[in-house]
Amino acid sequence: MRLIHEVADCTSPQLMKIEKCILAGATLILLASCSPQLTPFTQKLYDQYAWSEEELRKIQFYLSDDIVLRRKFAEGSSTIQKGKIKTIDGQKIEEIVFRRGTPGVFLFSPKDKRFAVSFESAEPPKYLMFGPNPKISNRYALLGKTWETREGTITYDGETWYTTTESAFASLLVDLDRAQYLEQQKKVVRGQRVEE
Repeated sequence: MRLIHEVADCTSPQLMKIEKCILAGATLILLASCSPQLTPFTQKLYDQYAWSEEELRKIQFYLSDDIVLRRKFAEGSSTIQKGKIKTIDGQKIEEIVFRRGTPGVFLFSPKDKRFAVSFESAEPPKYLMFGPNPKISNRYALLGKTWETREGTITYDGETWYTTTESAFASLLVDLDRAQYLEQQKKVVRGQRVEE
C-alpha cells in the first residue's frame, strides 16, 4: 500500500511543474546552441580571410541595430515603397525601417572597403552601403553621403533619405562559424592520381 502511495506522489502537480521547467530549459539550451553566434564584420576579419566577391555572396550578413530612413513625402509625385507614411511636425514623412537582425546579402563592392548589401528582394536591387568605421573598431558600418550633428544623408533606391546619427553605428554581423566553414571548403585539396 505504501509503494502505491509513493508512485502516486510522483505525478503530483508540483513535480509535473518541475519536469516542465526542466524540459523547457533543455529546449532553450538546444535552440540556443543551434542559433548563429553573430560576430561584427570588421576590416581585420575581412583582411584575415581575404574573401573574394563570389565568396562574400555566400556569407549571410545581419544588421546589428535598427536603421530608420525618412524622407518628405510629396503627395502625387511619389510612390510608397515598403515603408509607411507618418506625420512628424506637421509634415508627411515616408519611413522605411530595417530591424536589428535583418538578414542581408552582399551584392558588389563599388570600390575598396565598400560593400553594397541588400536587405530586400527587388528588381533592380535596393541596397545600403557599408564600410569600416574607425570609431567602432573598423566594423563595417552604414555609410552616408554626409553626417551632421543629428542626421545623415543616405541614398537608397536612387532617392535621398535622412537617418539619425545612431544609424551610423549600425553595422554588419556574420555567423563566423559558417564563414570559417566557407574558408575551410575553399582550401580542400582533392589530390591527384597517377594515370595508368
